[in-house]
Formats: sequence, structure tokens, C-alpha cells
Amino acid sequence: MRFDYRQDWLSHGYKELSFPPAADGGWLVEKNVLHIWPRGGFMMIALPNPDGSFTVTLFLPLEGETGFAAMHDGPSVRRYFETWFPDALAIMPDLVTEYFQNPTSSLGTIKCFPWSAYGKNVLIGDAAHAVVPFYGQGMNCSFEDCLVFDYCLDQYGADWDRLLPAFQELRKPNADAIADLAVENFYEMRDHVADPVFMRKRQLETKLEATFPDYFSKYSLVTFREDVPYARAKELGNAQDRVLMELCAVDRPLDELDLGAILATLKERTAQLRQGV
Repeated sequence: MRFDYRQDWLSHGYKELSFPPAADGGWLVEKNVLHIWPRGGFMMIALPNPDGSFTVTLFLPLEGETGFAAMHDGPSVRRYFETWFPDALAIMPDLVTEYFQNPTSSLGTIKCFPWSAYGKNVLIGDAAHAVVPFYGQGMNCSFEDCLVFDYCLDQYGADWDRLLPAFQELRKPNADAIADLAVENFYEMRDHVADPVFMRKRQLETKLEATFPDYFSKYSLVTFREDVPYARAKELGNAQDRVLMELCAVDRPLDELDLGAILATLKERTAQLRQGV
């Protein structure tokens, strides 16, 4: 049997660090947001934990002057953070200890096909479609595999020669789509969140979602619309993003924009992709 397999590594790795809780058990920085330090080529993020701490993840190239290779002892770690993340350094008392205690891990994507062989076995979950973590959908995608497999069981019973090919045909396009979306979101977070046009686009998306219940950004299509498959969310979401980036290239205050007209433009230019959404 012929088997296609791809394992694609990002040139970046990651290391987990932390912010401690405040003295009163609260959070040292705002807890209700995702904190991102985009540096154009690398970044750091921080997410809150219930105990008041933050999990801080450093995403750097493995090599080069701005990569993990540049930090080889305590002073070089502190110099790096003084240069690139000075505000974070001020609330990271255990930075050097954590940096050398915690491993530097790799980021990779796996795509393969077929997932089944000879009607006797099938790959499912990360074994078939491991993804990088930048959409937070890896586990959810694997759970969806289980739901679709259960659906196929209802359709085909124990007819494995029909069930297994049907399962992989249903899931393969969507597994590939979320893998691609996760990589796209890495570059978006790393390089674009500080771009003025991108920031206007995100602000406009937020206003559209708050104003019109039938508008969903790409992120919301992926994360909150369980009835929209990943492949379709990717296609529609990217089409909407192109329209909004074009509109936001003109620097106008958001309160001067006609949101209804913008929504009408979005719907018109993505009409074929929006059917049933």
C-alpha cells in the first residue's frame, strides 16, 4: 500500500516560563486577555491561571542572534529579556532558574494519507494530524474525529471496508485545514498583531460581531461554530479577512464607518462561501 507522510517543523521552538501570583493572590497583569509580545520574527505570550500566576511561552528561532542559541547562561538570558521583554522581566523573579530547568521543545505538523489500511486499522487524532498549538484546536480536532467515527458507525455498522474509507474522506480535508490555520495564526500573532492595519481590522471585526449576531470572524467560525467544518471556516474566514484588510487599509476612525454597509459588502463578496453559515 502506498502511504504519503509529511512532517513539517517550524524553525521556531518554545519554552514555558511563568509570572508568579501577586502577593494578595491576584494577577500581576490583566487576567482577561491574551498577552502577546510580537517582535517580528519571534514572540512571547502569557495566559492566566486560576491561582493568579501566568503561563508564559517563549517562541523563538532555535538558532541565530534572537533565538534560543543566544542564551547560554544567566547573564545572557537577562540581557535578552532586558532588550526584548523588559516589562515582563520586571515580574519574572525566577526567570533564569525556569529558563534552564524547562525544556526547549519543537513545533511541528504531521499530515498523512491514507489513515486506514486493509480494512483492519485506522489512525485517529494526533497520529493522523498533529498540529501546532496556535488555534488551541488540537484536542478538539481529535474529539471531532471520534464524533465523525461514531457517525460512520451509525451509517455502516461493522462494514469496515466502507466505514474506514468514509471516515478518512470526511476528516482529512478538515484536519489539513486546521493544521494550516494553526500555522497561519502563528505568523499572524508573531508578525501582524502590532501592524496598524491589522489592529484596525481586529477592532472592526469585534464591532461587527458585537453588532450583528449573524457575523462570525474566522476565529469565531473555527472556535465557536461546531456546525462549520474547519475546511469551510478556513475558506470563508480567509475571504472575509481579505475584504476587511482592504477596507482597513484606509485609516479612518471606526466610529465613522457604516457597519451595515461593511457587512453587506462582506456578504456580497463571500456569498458563495456563506451558504448555510
